[in-house]
Amino acid sequence: MAEPPDEASPAGGNERDESQRPQRRRRAWTLRDALVLPNIAADASPLDLGIVGRTLFHATLVGVAAGFVGAFFFAAVEVLQYLLLEELAGYSVLRAHGETLSLGPSKTPFRPWLLILLPALGGLACGLLTRFAPETRGGGGDATIVAFHREDGIVRRRVVWIKTLASLFTLGTGGAGGREGPTMQIGGALGSLVARALRVSPRERRILLVAGIAAGIAAVFRTPLGAALLAVEILYRDGFEADALVPSILSSVVAYSVVISIFGESTLFTHALRFPFVPGHLPLYGLLALLLAGMAAGFVTALRVARRFFQALPLADWARPALGGLLLGAFCTPILLYAGARSGSAGHGFGILGGGYGAVQAAISGADWLPPGMGGVFLLLMLSFAKIIAASLTIGSDGSAGDFAPSLAIGGLFGGAFGRAAQIVLGDPAIDPGAFALVGMGVFYGGIAHVPLAALVLVCELAGNYDLLVPLMLAQGIAFVALRRQTLYPAQVPTLRESPVHRDALLVDVLKSTRVAELMSHGRPFVRFDPQTPAREMLARISESTWQDVFPVVDADGRMAGLVTSDGLRILANEGPDLPWAIAADLMRPPVSVRPDDDLRLATERIVTEGLREVPVVDERGAVVGFLDESDVATVYLKAAASTRERV
Repeated sequence: MAEPPDEASPAGGNERDESQRPQRRRRAWTLRDALVLPNIAADASPLDLGIVGRTLFHATLVGVAAGFVGAFFFAAVEVLQYLLLEELAGYSVLRAHGETLSLGPSKTPFRPWLLILLPALGGLACGLLTRFAPETRGGGGDATIVAFHREDGIVRRRVVWIKTLASLFTLGTGGAGGREGPTMQIGGALGSLVARALRVSPRERRILLVAGIAAGIAAVFRTPLGAALLAVEILYRDGFEADALVPSILSSVVAYSVVISIFGESTLFTHALRFPFVPGHLPLYGLLALLLAGMAAGFVTALRVARRFFQALPLADWARPALGGLLLGAFCTPILLYAGARSGSAGHGFGILGGGYGAVQAAISGADWLPPGMGGVFLLLMLSFAKIIAASLTIGSDGSAGDFAPSLAIGGLFGGAFGRAAQIVLGDPAIDPGAFALVGMGVFYGGIAHVPLAALVLVCELAGNYDLLVPLMLAQGIAFVALRRQTLYPAQVPTLRESPVHRDALLVDVLKSTRVAELMSHGRPFVRFDPQTPAREMLARISESTWQDVFPVVDADGRMAGLVTSDGLRILANEGPDLPWAIAADLMRPPVSVRPDDDLRLATERIVTEGLREVPVVDERGAVVGFLDESDVATVYLKAAASTRERV
């Protein structure tokens, strides 16, 4: 966007002399570049199916690339966890229904000392890798949002492989995070990479970045519609990027199709076929939403405290993930030893390490190791709080692991515990703890990520039906209001109006909301001609005005019949003393004017398209009642631009 002029004369200000005219000519060109020409083209252009087809083709390419990369990433994490955690450390990874690659059970005895060291070694490898791309540290969601709003959709090429390898080392050694955050950034980087290779416009590049986010999530979470909605919704605290919705849906579907073609079609969780709707249970869902809001606020606080703690340590940036991994191993191993002794299964995973989907699966459908009655409630509660601490140690130390999966896991564990407790206390067999676990997943993440619509659809896709839609809507609404001041992604901007990407649109909105009558100069004497005014007299009379650049030609009834510009008269004066026998009617151009109740957008279009530096303002009869100068429009533009920069 062209920079606005440095100065502009206010409406009704001091008179202007000839020395100001070159400066005003440059200012009018600035307005042409910054405000009008792009918008006129956008408004006047017909439907361009070529652009539509190109954008969708590009989105398909992004979906294919993200699908294959996501499939590789999913399989590589599973293989690494099997080789390092199960075969080497004897730790039994707890997986959800859709996470198993059938690698077979491990017979290695549990080695707790090795489980303490493995996350630290993975964190060390992650830290050394991310030195080459600091934006790949942490979950990846915030960095991707920043790339959209602040970097015009440009993501460095190295992000794809550095984020992939750093996340493999982190998650493959037990880091308490998920795959979705990394694939969100990897997919966005692939979208940016495709856009740069095809040399598309900045706007299309941003759209393809969002399409890549959707494809990355769909590739590992297997919820194509929810992933597309999440990609367009996650950029804002209140709003979504509508232009990217259709490309995101397409890239998401393509990536999902690639993944299920490789691994087969299955949902991430197994669950009941149906969840009957019981209106009497709605108060329970409302209470669950309030409790989850407090839990979610605690999770955000824990992440923030962990980041401050690790940043305050006198350590190099690359060493922090290693320390976070060491603390994670030291925190989780005693819990696993104690719980394993109680359940009779040493080294059994309880979802504290990794994404935690296996523990959520137990909360939804039950498990042999989950005690009946209140014992199961307390265990699920303990795991949910332990997951908050574990995820904070990994993500807060800049380990390359996502915050998406831990958020869902914490919400699902707490929701499952709440559902079991309600079933026991109320003695109501119609209460399905699995339904509360699924609702808890969506409400927890949807509330702190400010993606209520995406969370609704994600849970419905995971459930395979829309039976939980009504309780989800109620619980999401409560959590959305309760968590207005909390966010998992600080890089989110409040609305489209606050995004640097849409700053031009905001400025155009300001022009549309301002009337010509608010800025026009009126009551000032001005030079006018009638159609028969000779050229000599016209040249003599323009010297009477030090501020006009356009001179109305009015008929006998006082209505404007045309315009004569100072540039045209200056050319006429170059003819020398022997002026041709021209009159105003010979020199005038068709009338151009605006009315007092027109908006500045229309006035600016007329100023620029007609090549004028000011435009007459006429009343209903067509009589000139004042003038609007482009410098007055520039004043409004400057104020709006300054206000927008302050917001963003």
